[in-house]
Amino acid sequence: MKRDDYIPLFESKAAGWRGVYWFYAISMAVSVSLICIHRVMHFPHQKGLARWAWIGISMAELWFVTYWIVTQFARYRAVSRYTFKDRLSRRYEDSLPCVDIFVSTADSQLEPPLMVADTVLSLMAYDYPPEKLSVYLSDDGCSDLVFYALNEASKFSRVWLPFCRSFNVELRAPNAYFSAVKQVPSDDPSLAKEWREVKKLYNEMEAQITDIMKLGRVPDHLRKHHKGLREWESGVSRSNHHTILQVLIDGRGNKEVDIEGKPLPMLVYLAREKRPGYAHNFKAGAMNALIRVSSRISNGPIILNLDCDHYSNNPQSVRDALCFFMDEQQGHNIAYVQYPQKFDNITKNDLYGSSMIVPHDLELLALDAHGGPLYIGSCCFHRRDALTGKKYEKGSHINWKQVNEIQEPEREKLLEETAKFANCSYEENSPWGKEMGLKYGCPVEDVVTGLSIKCNGWRSVYFNPGRKGFLGVAPVTLLSTLIQQTRWSEGHFQIFLSKYCPLIYGHGKIPIQLQVSYLCFNLWGANCLATLYYVTVPTFCLLKGINLFPQLSSNWILPYAYVLVAKYTYSLGEFLSCGGTLKGWYNDQRMWLYKRLTSYLFGFCQTIMRYLGFSKLDFTITGKNVDDDVSKRFEQEMMEFGAASSMFIILATIALFNLLASISIARSIIIKKPATDLDSCALQILLNGVVIIINLPLFEALFLRNDQGCMPTTVTCQSIVLAALAYILRY
Repeated sequence: MKRDDYIPLFESKAAGWRGVYWFYAISMAVSVSLICIHRVMHFPHQKGLARWAWIGISMAELWFVTYWIVTQFARYRAVSRYTFKDRLSRRYEDSLPCVDIFVSTADSQLEPPLMVADTVLSLMAYDYPPEKLSVYLSDDGCSDLVFYALNEASKFSRVWLPFCRSFNVELRAPNAYFSAVKQVPSDDPSLAKEWREVKKLYNEMEAQITDIMKLGRVPDHLRKHHKGLREWESGVSRSNHHTILQVLIDGRGNKEVDIEGKPLPMLVYLAREKRPGYAHNFKAGAMNALIRVSSRISNGPIILNLDCDHYSNNPQSVRDALCFFMDEQQGHNIAYVQYPQKFDNITKNDLYGSSMIVPHDLELLALDAHGGPLYIGSCCFHRRDALTGKKYEKGSHINWKQVNEIQEPEREKLLEETAKFANCSYEENSPWGKEMGLKYGCPVEDVVTGLSIKCNGWRSVYFNPGRKGFLGVAPVTLLSTLIQQTRWSEGHFQIFLSKYCPLIYGHGKIPIQLQVSYLCFNLWGANCLATLYYVTVPTFCLLKGINLFPQLSSNWILPYAYVLVAKYTYSLGEFLSCGGTLKGWYNDQRMWLYKRLTSYLFGFCQTIMRYLGFSKLDFTITGKNVDDDVSKRFEQEMMEFGAASSMFIILATIALFNLLASISIARSIIIKKPATDLDSCALQILLNGVVIIINLPLFEALFLRNDQGCMPTTVTCQSIVLAALAYILRY
């Protein structure tokens, strides 16, 4: 296309309200500078606890200032992206590229097969030529239950896809659709008739899969109906089995069609080989096996990868992503299009802060302005070439008409040859996991992979449409949330200490703004020490009568007061502008504290231990199965503390220690014998009060609740003892 005739397939617009941001940033910079000056000018000359406490609080504040400066690199610019799908259709409808979709699951107990089936069905139902769609399920748990559910989903797809197409259904995950449309549509008789029939078939499929799950195995009489189920007859176990590769729907050549005679997308099941003594490299290894296997079967130049709990919420997502890749002037160097991870089970006030709306709706937009967002492991469209390690060469362009031309060898021979690509030994002495595919050796291999792709000359974009592209399942218990955050913070901090540190690995390859922006996430874990100090030592000093902040009557109180008011006012404004609620912001602040005191602390310590040789890499799957009582409490926004955990001991001990200190100060004021100078320690008292207010749900779980989600007695007793010992130490 000539430059004069060029009409873009997407456009970028700078984010608004930047004047407000710059006023906030500049005023905060002035205030924190004054605080640093105050710390130096009023350094205690007398030796002892007061001096060391002052040094400690100064170091904590210096870290907070440093981290705040780093975060501004990811905020001072931001862009939003908008696509033009109508232009894409007019220009490329007859030459749209093939798209391979990868879905990953690893444990049939933690990730229910019915949920996996719903996700797969939502992806097969994309508004896209079905003969150009191929859906691959990687089952790292090698479960015949998952294969059975996928087989049932393949049968149901013959009815579900025509139904979605005929009535332009937007929500194409069956369970989500029927949960949203609970009553028979009455305004359209034809829709009502089809709705009843499809709902009946879905209920039958759901019942069959549920019954098999309760049984725990696929009965022998059902194994006869699909030859693929016979693969589990030879003593297959989760950690020791051969490669199982099965094509459930062969979409090539319009061989398999739905009830309307339209072709179906290809559907493939893969359980890569696992043997004792071979490293399987968790999700990264599964993704790399899918990349190799799919290259022999469908070889789509565009790859979408999803976790099994994220279903498609927008049937136009493929076309949206292609607007970026296929733009004639702006798309040639785009490696991946990252969608935000959103969830459909979030409570009104987002009890556990799982949606992370400010990072997703603001920070990743800012990273996009500097060269591209992080690859966050799911909800991401990739260019196959970039994902397999190819470097971007300036001036190179792709011919979308030729890229769809692939060889089609005989099916049985093809599967036999392709299965070898998923064998344990295939990657030995190969560049896979190093120069090709996803990187190995890090809990957040996706982030390292995205960084490596950008260092190869590519860029990425972040797309956050009005109708979310994908919706998933967020953790519904506090412990599962904190465990998930532990893995993330550990992985990010490990990146910072490794050869992949953006300042080193990205030097001269990506913009300095993007290098520093990555540190916002890489340094999550390092925030734990300063935060732990700030919620314990000032309170301890308060009991000792040691003041660490200016007096209320001093002018030096002004920068502290301004930072406090401005930070939380601006934070609240950001949160509300992203669609959050006031109580949601309160919950988010609590989770911010809890993550830093537990998840980030554990992730930080585990990383240090690993570098000292005392720990090895592990991967924890976040469970999606919960009982009805837990779900009910989650919907009522009651925090779940039911399991005994060292994380809860830390949180409860700190909260109780601050409560004891508050009671002590209140008692001294009431009997008019204050143990501290209230004017000098006003900010410490305020800090103590904030910690108490933020922990109100924890105190409720400790002393007032008697349901299964309350704090376990063992945790309560241990925390009381530890808090009491810390309180006694003041003497």
